[in-house]
Amino acid sequence: MHLPGSRLNLNQLVARFKPHSTTSDVSKSKHKNRLRVLLPLGLLVVGAGLSVTYFLSRSPTDTLQLSGRIEGYETDVGAKVSGRVEFVAVREGDQVNDGQVIVRLDDEEVQAQLDEAKAQLASAQQRERQARLQIEVLQSQIRRAQVSLEQSQGDTVGQVSQAEANLATAQAQRAEAEAQLIAATSDLDLARVERDRYIKLAQVGAATQERADQAQTTFETTQARLGVREAAIVAAQRQVDAAAGGLTQAQTTRLNPDLRTAELDVLQKQLIQVQSQAVAAQDNVTRAEAVQREIEARMGYLTIASPLAGVVTARSAEPGEVVTTGSTLLSLIDLDTVYLRGFIPEGEIGKVRVGQAASVFLDSAPENPLSARVIAIDTQASFTPENIYFREDRVQQVFGVRLSIDNPDGFAKPGMPADGEIYFE
Repeated sequence: MHLPGSRLNLNQLVARFKPHSTTSDVSKSKHKNRLRVLLPLGLLVVGAGLSVTYFLSRSPTDTLQLSGRIEGYETDVGAKVSGRVEFVAVREGDQVNDGQVIVRLDDEEVQAQLDEAKAQLASAQQRERQARLQIEVLQSQIRRAQVSLEQSQGDTVGQVSQAEANLATAQAQRAEAEAQLIAATSDLDLARVERDRYIKLAQVGAATQERADQAQTTFETTQARLGVREAAIVAAQRQVDAAAGGLTQAQTTRLNPDLRTAELDVLQKQLIQVQSQAVAAQDNVTRAEAVQREIEARMGYLTIASPLAGVVTARSAEPGEVVTTGSTLLSLIDLDTVYLRGFIPEGEIGKVRVGQAASVFLDSAPENPLSARVIAIDTQASFTPENIYFREDRVQQVFGVRLSIDNPDGFAKPGMPADGEIYFE
């Protein structure tokens, strides 16, 4: 039986103590005497050493050993915008800090777009200021024209005021009728959908014919109500027309009505026009501000910072290369979340549970184990990884296991070979 840790078998040990041939009988006799003394002693030493090695090499019954490699959860850092890579600050294996600038894209084109957007915003703001100033001037002129008109009206002021009030009331009633018409239209659309749905359900037996008839009745009632609302709109419009006619008639009784009214109408039309221009100017300002914010955001996207503290595992872009939106530039792994990925034979996996304490031994520092814990166990068995060289080993069924590592100093790095021990309570 092969014992772990043994390096020489008994025949090799005896061969080491076997004397070389000489021509001297005295020398032969001395060698024979020495051999009689050393051979039993050597056998005793070898036997004791092999026994100690055997007992030391046995795995404790409360632990389970496994081997594997350190892996981690990889984070791909991509470009939010397309552009030419200006510089890449890190390479594979470099450690980065959270928020550290790691890639920068060329900003010449975006800077030109930003300058143009700022100029367009300034122009739009200037047009808006001019429109606001013109509104103030026209409002002042309208107030003066209204005072002049009131002075010319004399005793007709009350009649005109009443006519204006009547017109306002008629217009309010028309607005209310329009709102009711909109609501009735919505109700009719809903009733139509419900009627069609229940008719289809009744045809396939999913609803009763009575329910379908009820939906049809509701639709017809709603349709009739819509007709009433449409008639109310017509009546309300007639009231508005009549009130407007009354106002016109009251205004004709004023002294110099044509001159005063024409002057006021011109000013009011100008005010409406300028107010429309001001609204358009404000819209242009809003759009220009949005364009500027978008370009500023793109400018910020040109500088790419690390989203975490970790180590670079892959560098996929080089200076001068043109990258597209979403393309991966670097890949990172957080050293605080690395784990040992290993495999356990199918016959032993029943002993392993998520949450069990473990230790990980790095080849670079086996005397300093790292605390670990079982965080995941594969739900299905697989064959031993293909990098095993012997076929009889590759066909064994194994389960993959992950051990999270307490790695505050960053000793464990992706790709390192390591051993692990899982402790059973």
